[in-house]
Amino acid sequence: MRTAVFGIAALALSTPLAAQSPEQVAAAALEAAPVWDGHNDVPGQLRDRYGNVIADFDFNDGTDVPPSDWGSPSLHTDLPRLREGKLGAQFWSVYVSASLPEPEATVAVMEQIDVMKRLIARYPDQLALSLTADDVEQAMAQGRIASLLGMEGGGALHGSLAVLRQFYDLGARYITLTHSKTLAWADSATDKPEHDGLTEFGEKVVREMQRLGMLVDLSHVSEATMMDALDVSGAPVIFSHSGARAVNGHPRNVPDCVLKRLPENGGIVMVVGLPGYLSEDLRQFQAQRSAEQARLSALWQGQPDAVEAAMDAWDEAHPAPQATVSDMADHIDHIREVAGVDHIGIGGDYDGMATGPVGMEDVSGYPALFVELARRGYSQEDLEKIASRNMMRVLRGAEAYAASRKDDLPIETPIAE
Repeated sequence: MRTAVFGIAALALSTPLAAQSPEQVAAAALEAAPVWDGHNDVPGQLRDRYGNVIADFDFNDGTDVPPSDWGSPSLHTDLPRLREGKLGAQFWSVYVSASLPEPEATVAVMEQIDVMKRLIARYPDQLALSLTADDVEQAMAQGRIASLLGMEGGGALHGSLAVLRQFYDLGARYITLTHSKTLAWADSATDKPEHDGLTEFGEKVVREMQRLGMLVDLSHVSEATMMDALDVSGAPVIFSHSGARAVNGHPRNVPDCVLKRLPENGGIVMVVGLPGYLSEDLRQFQAQRSAEQARLSALWQGQPDAVEAAMDAWDEAHPAPQATVSDMADHIDHIREVAGVDHIGIGGDYDGMATGPVGMEDVSGYPALFVELARRGYSQEDLEKIASRNMMRVLRGAEAYAASRKDDLPIETPIAE
């Protein structure tokens, strides 16, 4: 009898517990490691909709906001939806237009840093200004959303490493080297290349950023700029909001030749949610629509009403494809295949686009992505890495590199005459 009972007990011990559902795996991962998002454009929305006068702005309700030509009728982001989306840390993008003259951009970025600091300070129970990895860890432990500042576009440096150092002192913790336009020292992905990557000064920008512990963000830059930055980097780099170019051929996405270098560098691609960067079908559609717009404008010169009517008819006959949560997961799958799961993060780009993909239209939708990844076989450990542990490792790596260079003097360059 004892033998039979022992045999039954041994069988029970060898039988795995009931398998967790994808929803349970995702929920457990996001409870253990909340999302650390690489790029959100709320500061730009405050500039556009409020002129940075935010006394009457309520971050508890992003739907009741003034109209804007930029993005959607309402915000994608507010405090309740950040909680619903399981956000634990956020890089707020202190973006200003790449078309601004550089001295004006310098002032405008300072204004955006100021408005975001003021917003964070108004909600001390919900948000915490964070300058270091330890700050992020502490904020998460307190149940607050760690709030970091990221500059989008190096034009605001106005070719000055002194300005770069002052932006770091103001709290900026990454700089996207370019935005949509090529600079005097770095080529953009979406503008005519002039330097075949970085100039000598551009390399100094990368080195000085990393000496300080500032993250080098390679979203928006050309492939040659990506390669040059990796060549001179001693610390991990980030792509704050980009996808995989093999899945969607937009030049804003990261090619495989760069993905293959990430394991050696230790860097991370924070996968973007912008539909035109996710769905190749949608990218092709947008190109076809632009071509039709150009064709009609050439045919009906000086007759804008005729062009508008013809485009309305074309739009009715050609519904746009939709990007979905599955499309975003496809980019993550590809980056895992080429670079590995240790080099993936999340960088939604909310409030810098019209909408996120279907199922993730705003910041509340991140759990849907993690459920989709769990369905595809990602483990809880994998999901925790993608949510925030990879980004924590990257920031700690950048800080460790800076600590190793603490005796290095600031890089000096002559001021422009």
